[in-house]
Amino acid sequence: MSVVNPLKKLVKCVILDLDGTLLNTDGIVSDVLKVYLVKYGKQWDGREAKKIVGKTPFEAAAAIVEDYGLPCTLIELISEITPLFSTQWCNIKALPGANRLIKHLSNHNVPMALASNSPRESIETKISFHHGWKESFSVIIAGDEVRTGKPSPEIFLEAAKRINVEPPSCLVIEDSIPGVTAGKAAEMEVVAVPSLPKQSHLFTSADEVISSLLDLRPEKWGLPPFEDSNLSTEGYSTLLSEHPAGVYFGWVGLSTQGVFKMVMSIGWNPYFNNTEKTMEPWLLHDFHEDFYGEELRLVIVGYIRPEANFPTLESLVAKIHEDRKVAERALDLPLYAKYRDDPYLNTSV
Repeated sequence: MSVVNPLKKLVKCVILDLDGTLLNTDGIVSDVLKVYLVKYGKQWDGREAKKIVGKTPFEAAAAIVEDYGLPCTLIELISEITPLFSTQWCNIKALPGANRLIKHLSNHNVPMALASNSPRESIETKISFHHGWKESFSVIIAGDEVRTGKPSPEIFLEAAKRINVEPPSCLVIEDSIPGVTAGKAAEMEVVAVPSLPKQSHLFTSADEVISSLLDLRPEKWGLPPFEDSNLSTEGYSTLLSEHPAGVYFGWVGLSTQGVFKMVMSIGWNPYFNNTEKTMEPWLLHDFHEDFYGEELRLVIVGYIRPEANFPTLESLVAKIHEDRKVAERALDLPLYAKYRDDPYLNTSV
């Protein structure tokens, strides 16, 4: 599939938030607050999470004291709860796509900054448990190193200054409304990856809203595309040349995960300047963790449509989702469903 003028804007660096964007901290925050509030006979209500996401530690603490009517000062709450969080940072997992993105940008020498409302000590501790992260960032700026945290643009403007890139040439990736607001106030491009469910409609000021870092397309912003969106076609060039460029559907087996439905394009991807056809599969399943390096086995069982040009990115996205619906319905039919049990797919599963 090809796209006419798919670029949104050329950027020269990427500025990333940490909590909720790269690290899955929301669950740990809830776990700690559930335990802590019992001390005051209170019960943590997960719905309150939206009031503290993206806030500075002092703002988040103030919201908790006020909302729960706690008989303690702001300073007392922070001093009591900080050690509880510190013991949990080693358990924070990277969000799906975080490691891939950091490694990809680092390998392509794209300058990266980490800009978080969290204190410096907290940031250093959290990223120390994730190999290669600290070394990948040209700049790390914490909330206690600027006068005002997000939604003020100060932290992003300082990051751009240290990297020596003009703000309009920076791409910010954020999970919270304060972060998105700060990025736009800094006159930067902003991709929102909402960390709280069913909140996407609130991020209208972002230039793009995606569900996961796995959905990020760097090439939209003039950055090198992920190489792993294409399968190696070594040894299959002749076979692919015999099949028309277009969209197909079938089954894919992952060595340790199972067998899943998939829709796949065969053709010339304009982002890679290919001289031969490539294969780009889309696994129709929501994965909670990356599975890079696993063996992938494909069985193509049907054809949907020919390759086409699209006047806008929106029309391409709409067609891709239509292709998904066609593939899912077709693969439920006995004619195609039977191939799910093909020994080839299940040999290493």
